Amino acid sequence: MSNITPEHYCANLDCDSDDDYDNNNDKEGYNEMNTVDNKQQASDKCNVINPNSVVVNQRRQKMASDYPSTNQLGLDKTMNDNITNQRKSYNHVNNTATSTTEEISFTGVPTSSSQPSASSSSSQLSPMSAFNEDRMRRKLQFFFMNPIEKWQARRKFPYKFVVQLIKIVLLTMQLCLFAHSRYIHVNYTWDNRVSFSHLFLRGWDDTSEVESYPAAKGPFALYFQDEFYDTIDYAVAGYKNLSRSIGSYSYPTQDNTMPPLKLCIHHYEEGEIYGFNESYTFNPIINVICTNLTSNLTDSRTYLADKGIDIKFSAFVQATLDFSIKTVNLKAAGPIAPPDCYQFDIEILFDNSDHDGQMLLSLDAEPIRLQCHGDALYKTDTAIDRALRSLLNGFVILICVASFSLCTRALYRARLLQKQTDTFFRVTYGTPLSSDDCWQFVNFWYIMIICNDILLILGSILKEQIERENFFNDQWDICSVFLGVGNMLVWFGVLRYFSFFKTYNVVILTLKQSAPKILRFLLCALMIYAGFTFCGWLVLAPYHIKFRSLATTSECLFSLINGDDMFATFSIMSTKSQLLWWFSRIYLYSFIGLFIYVVISLFIAVIMDAYDTIKKFYKDGFPNSELKRFIGQMHPNDFSSGIFRTYADEEEQQSIWDTMKTVCYLCCGLKRKENPGPTGYETLVTS
Repeated sequence: MSNITPEHYCANLDCDSDDDYDNNNDKEGYNEMNTVDNKQQASDKCNVINPNSVVVNQRRQKMASDYPSTNQLGLDKTMNDNITNQRKSYNHVNNTATSTTEEISFTGVPTSSSQPSASSSSSQLSPMSAFNEDRMRRKLQFFFMNPIEKWQARRKFPYKFVVQLIKIVLLTMQLCLFAHSRYIHVNYTWDNRVSFSHLFLRGWDDTSEVESYPAAKGPFALYFQDEFYDTIDYAVAGYKNLSRSIGSYSYPTQDNTMPPLKLCIHHYEEGEIYGFNESYTFNPIINVICTNLTSNLTDSRTYLADKGIDIKFSAFVQATLDFSIKTVNLKAAGPIAPPDCYQFDIEILFDNSDHDGQMLLSLDAEPIRLQCHGDALYKTDTAIDRALRSLLNGFVILICVASFSLCTRALYRARLLQKQTDTFFRVTYGTPLSSDDCWQFVNFWYIMIICNDILLILGSILKEQIERENFFNDQWDICSVFLGVGNMLVWFGVLRYFSFFKTYNVVILTLKQSAPKILRFLLCALMIYAGFTFCGWLVLAPYHIKFRSLATTSECLFSLINGDDMFATFSIMSTKSQLLWWFSRIYLYSFIGLFIYVVISLFIAVIMDAYDTIKKFYKDGFPNSELKRFIGQMHPNDFSSGIFRTYADEEEQQSIWDTMKTVCYLCCGLKRKENPGPTGYETLVTS
């Protein structure tokens, strides 16, 4: 061994590229050596074996600065012994290539059929392979640490934790402001809709304003032809006398003059019914006739006849009466918030599509927010209010982008480590990672955070458009869904940090343990529930108000499972058919007894079984997979020993700012300056 020089060792590395590096457990170094462009770079990498090389001297200086208590003589001896062992390991591979099948190769994989376990293989590995195994173990131990342990081990600042805390504060502020604005908007539009119903709908009363279940009265409808024309005349007269109303309403014209109302009639091209001899003439093509109703209208029947419009109610499908009103909401004004200006597009609908003798009458008011040109005193305050809201929206978008980037980078690094670990297990132990061990590298908390970041970014963009008064009415609903679901997932993500404590982690582990069984159980219960739902809808729909549609049937049965409104469900059933009355009793008793006393009890038992299992694991220990046995247990002193800083790769030592610079370089298509420091292979050899 003393006759082998560093130059001869490097020559062997250059000549035997594939076989020797496959036997070597350092795949990272192997890949880097294959990408060497010229002999000068190859010789620089081989200098690491020379005890007097620049790289080794730099390593001595680093270790001396990290451990000042170590004397220089002992340090040199340690470095030289390490290099000597590496040389011996390489020559050991070449000398034992034709050994028997019972010997252990350089990588520590036995050539016989019996494979050593991960926990007992260290004593059978060569010095280089033992070093690689210890390095991989430290990387995995650091990967599965929580943020507090990572701070103790490597002084790694918990960026993701801090970002989530800031995001919760900003999102809660944003959500409160948006919820307040949305409530004012929705409540104001609903109150105006009620006012318009009193002003423009003939026969409207207060009982129709309250949505009760069951309904206190029947549908608001017309039953005579004269009522149809009288309702049109009443709406035109109410629009003409708009200035007499209590509300501050105006016409949508510039000079505040009354514009014409637009009446559109939808009817079949041909529809005659002769009930006395059970015959009819029918053409399903629907024609639309529209006309304007001016302010001098007094009798709509005569007015339409003069226009040549003859309404045949046997062919009548529906009619709409459209007009607009402008107003200002002073209630929305605050210390720095100005009033809101609206235009309401009102539509009165006469619905005769069922042809059952009832022409349903309804009014809908679509609000459109307008740019106010009001008091000059509010101009400066309005600018401040909009600037503050826009600033908050910008901060939320910025913090969500940062959270998205951090979690995406963490998932990407976890994927790389999973592939590296799988390769290590294949080469070292001759077996790949199991599917359960592979899933250990997937952090579903990060996936949930990425989802809520996307929702919150979209919701914040819509909120900014709404506050800039550049929006449609339905954007209030879309924005509220995005912000609401995103904020809900953000608060769910806080559970991840509670899981670091044993007391709170029991709940999370119980849900995780019972989730597969719960899904299988619910799938079976869903089949029974679907059978009862379709049966109740088909049989009881004509005789029970709660079974009129498939949706209401499902809602009724779900309420019965939770013990809600049972007596009313039994008593509302019609007694017109004695057969169906008895069927309803058998049907309801069977469903309630089966789901309340059997299905729900089994559901609770599944969760309690998972809870007992978790408690047993805490008492007797959790089951260990091959990956967990390889990682092993950590001593509390390991966190502060500095060993994890020693084993850190260059990529792991990158800060968030380095990552952002890398992303900027990739986005701009620029070539980043190469780091003149040691590569991953040199770090592996010189460590």
